[in-house]
Amino acid sequence: MTNCLIVFTRYPEAGKAKTRLIPVLGAEGAATLHRQMTESAIALCRDTINRVSTTLSIEVHFAGGDRQLMQQWLGDDIIYRQQSEGDIGMRMASAFEIAFSNNMDNVIIIGSDCPTLNSQIIASAFQALYQHDLVLGPATDGGYYLIALNRLIPELFTGITWSTSEVFQQTVEIAAKLNLDVAYLSELADVDRPEDIYFCNLKF
Repeated sequence: MTNCLIVFTRYPEAGKAKTRLIPVLGAEGAATLHRQMTESAIALCRDTINRVSTTLSIEVHFAGGDRQLMQQWLGDDIIYRQQSEGDIGMRMASAFEIAFSNNMDNVIIIGSDCPTLNSQIIASAFQALYQHDLVLGPATDGGYYLIALNRLIPELFTGITWSTSEVFQQTVEIAAKLNLDVAYLSELADVDRPEDIYFCNLKF
């Protein structure tokens, strides 16, 4: 079996990365924090390779910059894809569709803004997909930091009020309507707002 681990991120350009943190960190500081968190996310993806017993492909789906800049930044052992158009739901649905069309068996999408996520949690999500249709990692802000599927289920990405505290609950409700078997991971905090920096005890 072939598993795919996708990281959604963007090129760390000042003024365009982590814009909600700019009031407290400044444009350069917000971009620097984003760069550090993305690098940590990629490191844990590489560590996950040693924790799963199947072939693991790592992909970065990016916004901003270009493929060459991303490769120079994060390395040439990763598959890079430009994020599709549309809201985050459309972009995630597209990412899953591409992965499954490339014969991936199990696919996980994570962001780059959950500093307490670790490779053990990701490995357990892959394991859960053998017995569940959907795996979700709930975030403390009402969203989710991880979503995992073993087939494309486009309904999970429509009718969601993205970037709100309702995302996780709305996704759970859709899953219930579809009679999906869902596994839940530990709740973790991600970093989107100024208060999250201190809540996660980040140093930058």
